[in-house]
Amino acid sequence: MPQLSVAKVRSATHPGGKIKRPVRIGDGAGLCLQIAPGDTKSWLLRFTRHGKAREMGLGAADPDGRSGVSLSEARQLAADARRQLQAGLDPIVERDKAALERRKTEGRGKDQTLRKAAEGYIAAHRSGWKSAKHADQWQSTLEAHVFPALGGMDVANISIADVVGVLKPIWQKIPETASRVRQRIEAILDYAAAPSRRWRSSENPARWRGLLEHELPPTSKVRSVHHYPSLPWQQVKTFMAALDEREGVAAQALKFAILTACRSGEVRGAVWNEIDLEKATWTIPASRMKAGRLHRIALSRPAIKVLEAMRPLSSGKPKDLLFPSPASGRKLSDMALSQLVRGMSSDGLGKGHLPRWRDSENRAVVVHGFRSTFKSWALSTSYPDHLSEIALSHSDRNKVRAAYAREDLLDERRPLMDAWGTLCTSAASKIANIRDARRK
Repeated sequence: MPQLSVAKVRSATHPGGKIKRPVRIGDGAGLCLQIAPGDTKSWLLRFTRHGKAREMGLGAADPDGRSGVSLSEARQLAADARRQLQAGLDPIVERDKAALERRKTEGRGKDQTLRKAAEGYIAAHRSGWKSAKHADQWQSTLEAHVFPALGGMDVANISIADVVGVLKPIWQKIPETASRVRQRIEAILDYAAAPSRRWRSSENPARWRGLLEHELPPTSKVRSVHHYPSLPWQQVKTFMAALDEREGVAAQALKFAILTACRSGEVRGAVWNEIDLEKATWTIPASRMKAGRLHRIALSRPAIKVLEAMRPLSSGKPKDLLFPSPASGRKLSDMALSQLVRGMSSDGLGKGHLPRWRDSENRAVVVHGFRSTFKSWALSTSYPDHLSEIALSHSDRNKVRAAYAREDLLDERRPLMDAWGTLCTSAASKIANIRDARRK
């Protein structure tokens, strides 16, 4: 029984977050709606021929059928393909032969280049995308990685070798971007092959399953881990004491980020209605988290002292920022914290000297690296590893375990954060009220 409806095709979106590959929603009998990151949609028919699994692209999906294949059209195309299978024919071969005959009898007219197909695809889908920025990202990635090699090519002539030639130079260097580029080429070529256009008829050469998976390794296998320069945890209390000598909002924001082991953006965007001082808890909504899920932090006494020092800058409104920019009252820029750490590493040192605060490879530490400092310290303690992983809001790579482990263990994490706060402030640090500090 069919599972899709026009409304469902229109409203279906990619889950995003850690899921980088396209997802599929079945309609029954092998017909699937495929949704790539960015919510580009296309139709696929999955079938078996001579014991081998095959996939046949049926074109870009459009609930209204104006700029792609509607649900009813996709079902009809799938039904036609199944009848050919029952007759012992290969529907992909038959589709290509029919398209070739049409081109012979009707003529192609002016060649349709990939650039023109991309422009048409973006124009047709722009209104359905979540933001104008998404359309800009499409255009910029195509201009940078695709158009120089394929932009002027007729879409009917683009082969697997052409697509691999574009992807191979960036597949290992910038795998996440390369994966998006592949998905975008696939979407454009599906758009070009839609029944309303039929600019190409052969199998989509940018499709991963059954095609490019034999030419390139999965990006998950080549994705290199970028380690941010981080301070050895044994030096964190000395660093915090030096940080206490710094005045200003950026210094307090950095201190709070270190004490909570949170990301810079989570701290800079924090507002007062996320804080419960009575329960010593900071609750970050899912919309502000990288993993897209709500995150609670147990606030240690040193972290609360930072908030108490910042309270005089608030007007008392729930949406006031914890750490407003002194110049504009808006959110601090990421550079404010980065420049502070950079300055602490280089102040008073001439050229050729090692950074004052550096990692084991003599690289100057960065803001994000303090999350690694926290993790390294946690591993040296007797606290279970999963508590520090939850404190860092890391996603469990074991999907089965993650599905069952839904408790955030806030009470169990509180002693961990208290111990971290004690370590960070054990060098007799002191926090001055920001307004008092400004008067000095």
